[in-house]
Amino acid sequence: MQNAVVSHEDWLAARRDLLQKEKELTHLRDGVASERLALPWERIEKDYVFDSLDGPRSLAGLFEGRSQLVVQHFMFAPGWKEGCPSCSFMADHADGMNLHLANHDVTMIAVSRAPLADIERYRKRMGWTFGWVSSFGSDFNYDFQVSFTPEEVASGHIDYNFGGWNMTGEEWPGVSAFIKNEAGEVFRTYSTYGRGVEVMMGTYAMLDLTPKGRNEARGMDWVRRHDRYE
Repeated sequence: MQNAVVSHEDWLAARRDLLQKEKELTHLRDGVASERLALPWERIEKDYVFDSLDGPRSLAGLFEGRSQLVVQHFMFAPGWKEGCPSCSFMADHADGMNLHLANHDVTMIAVSRAPLADIERYRKRMGWTFGWVSSFGSDFNYDFQVSFTPEEVASGHIDYNFGGWNMTGEEWPGVSAFIKNEAGEVFRTYSTYGRGVEVMMGTYAMLDLTPKGRNEARGMDWVRRHDRYE
């Protein structure tokens, strides 16, 4: 269905009205960002070990000499032949951001439960260069509530996105931020789940500007792994 067609003057008036709401949203977003920066930190007490191309690495070792770390909790479980399509869509935005983040004291890396060999096979297929490690055999994914046990899945109720979630599935997406102090202590400063992971989906920001918007029948049903588009 076509929108109303109006004169240039009427279009400008409507656009200026929307601009005021956009400015309000920008100020609200800035305020929320300030509150996010003021959140308390959670000390990481467990000694998580990740499998990487350079051998076993601790969580502190993932910072790669920087003081801040962003982790994409990438849905890729042991036994899966390939990574989740929506997480792959997110990851398609990572390499471009990484150059800038690395030069602003931030390391960004993906973490999945799949064995490292499976991760590397998929990463090479997709052509990505960002760091990606395996948490296979550790509690990391479970502690950060992005992976769930068979018993939790069977119950039909999982503790995801800071509350009860009446959906099932062994893997769910997320993004977490950490900081490391001069003593080498690591703290979680932020985690986001559900639609919060759209922070990594710049494509959506562009789609939101287009006449048809996201044009989705159901969630991300149009998204494909980038080597699967026709």
